[in-house]
Amino acid sequence: MSVILETSIGDITVDLHIQERPRACLNFLKLCKIKYYNYCLLFNIQRDFIAQTGDPTNTGKGGESVFSKIHGEKGAYFEPETMPPMRHVKIGTVSFANNGSNMHGSQFFITLGENLDYLDDVHTVFGEVSEGLEVLQKLNETIVDDGNRPYQDIRINHTVILDDPFDDPRGLKIPARSPSPTPEQLETGRIAPGEDLDEYGGKTKEEVEEAVKEKEAKARAQILEMIGDLPDADVKPPDNVLFVCKLNAVTTDDDLLIIFSRFGPIKKCEVIRDQKSGDSLQYAFIEFENEDDCASAFFKMDNVLIDDRRIHVDFSQSVSKLNWVTNRQKQPPSGAAERSQPTSRGRDQREPKQWSAGPSQRTRSPVRRRSPIPEKRRKSPEARQISRDRRISPAARRPQRQRSRSRSASRERNSKRRNPSPQRSPIRTTKSSHSGGRKSKSSRRSSSSSSTSSDDSRTRSKQRRSSPPPSSSSKNRRSDRDRRSEKAHSRDDRNRRSRERR
Repeated sequence: MSVILETSIGDITVDLHIQERPRACLNFLKLCKIKYYNYCLLFNIQRDFIAQTGDPTNTGKGGESVFSKIHGEKGAYFEPETMPPMRHVKIGTVSFANNGSNMHGSQFFITLGENLDYLDDVHTVFGEVSEGLEVLQKLNETIVDDGNRPYQDIRINHTVILDDPFDDPRGLKIPARSPSPTPEQLETGRIAPGEDLDEYGGKTKEEVEEAVKEKEAKARAQILEMIGDLPDADVKPPDNVLFVCKLNAVTTDDDLLIIFSRFGPIKKCEVIRDQKSGDSLQYAFIEFENEDDCASAFFKMDNVLIDDRRIHVDFSQSVSKLNWVTNRQKQPPSGAAERSQPTSRGRDQREPKQWSAGPSQRTRSPVRRRSPIPEKRRKSPEARQISRDRRISPAARRPQRQRSRSRSASRERNSKRRNPSPQRSPIRTTKSSHSGGRKSKSSRRSSSSSSTSSDDSRTRSKQRRSSPPPSSSSKNRRSDRDRRSEKAHSRDDRNRRSRERR
């Protein structure tokens, strides 16, 4: 038992397994008989996998079995047939698609690859393609989008039943002829079936080249519009502006104005010059008031001799002289006014910079006025002193009194070093004896307790005076230490004087 599916790219003949899958084959045959599959799209085509169809909504979410036409919504789906087992082992296997609840409706697919064993026991195989394998090859090579839907619609136009061994169920209405497609079925937003995609068909080689150049020019214009070099991709250069090149370096604006003014009134004539040196770049733009005058000058002034040079005249293709460029440069960028305002309390008010151009140079405007600093942000004298102390050396942060003492001690040591005194004797008996005698006379008149204390003090003084003098190595160490401290103090004095001067 066979059914022919007439698609937009060719016919496919399907042989049905009536004995193995009677219920599935009954559903498929009766849906083809009531023209249920007419104008259904192949909405899911995956290379070397499947081509799925059978949904009148063309979304993959619709489609009901033929039993819904008899029993209503209760018969929208039917249970799959699993015995005897049949596998998806070759190209062209036809199976009903599982709706996710292990039920079947009207959607089916045709395999485009071999040994698709992971489809077994999930989808019910009920037939295979016997004729039209070249159509399956076309389906496999179809260009699809990210959702596996073809860019050009491929649909089932008609179904033809070659033999139907099943009787029609009671209550099933069979149409007398195939119904006409509705506008919703035909308008899908894709390329229609049979539409010619060769836009250059019937054109000569020159016409094709011109069309290609026009497309490339439009693409470049769109890129310039995106980066902001053009206001619009469809903008065109003005028709009243001439481009003049191959000029002599001595030719000026007034020369061109006098020569071209005989064709009509001129709005502007400008020889383009170097910005730094002011030398002519040997080309110019001439803007006429009337387009006819511009066309007359174009035809009559090309290859004319001016200042021993034969010039070339053409219509200007530049849009850099349009008003939109000038206005865009003059207008401040969006948000500039907001950025010039103070953003927090106590900040300076940002005023725009003003420049006055003189005859030979530019001079800047007077200094901007600054808003006063709030009182709470001013530092106290103690805080300012602390910040100054953090910037000076650790030696300079010592108290003034301690620094004066160290300086006086260093001076005294230096003077002793310059004028050394004779070494003291280990024991000064004469002076100590006289002093001891004087103290003993006074101690006799005092109490016994005071005499004892004075004797102890004399003993300690004798011990201190009888101590040996310091060695030469210790003296050298002290002199080196004194010399380093003197250098440090002199450096601190210089730093202090420099800070005072500042």
